[in-house]
Amino acid sequence: MTGGEVAGILVAVFWAILVSFLAVVLVRLAQTLKATTKMVADVTEQAVPLLVDASVTVRSAQTQLDRVDAIASDVQEVTSNASALSSTVASTFGGPLVKVAAFGYGVRKALGRGRDAEDVPGATTRRTVIVGRTVPSARRRKQKG
Repeated sequence: MTGGEVAGILVAVFWAILVSFLAVVLVRLAQTLKATTKMVADVTEQAVPLLVDASVTVRSAQTQLDRVDAIASDVQEVTSNASALSSTVASTFGGPLVKVAAFGYGVRKALGRGRDAEDVPGATTRRTVIVGRTVPSARRRKQKG
């Protein structure tokens, strides 16, 4: 055997090893692609119903938001009506009620002044306090005490 034949055999052996290695890699790559394809199909099968459910939920939420919007506009209308009613009631009855209350207060004051302190048992006479001065009854207490 010559050197060229030995080199040819070595190249053939390395070539066979390389082809075998590439064949194994391609088989594993094919298995990976097959598993990936199956996984994508499963995800698609599960995603489609989820997307349908999400679409139904979004439609339902939109319907509810429309209802809430209608309720909010009705509440706003009721609020403005209540405000108008309260201002009408205040302007209609507010002034006369204040006048009646003031009249009643004046009558009570007038009737209360008619009574004297001596007529009411247990009533004390009213004293005026002047700042810086001693009340006569307090002077007596100081002298006794």
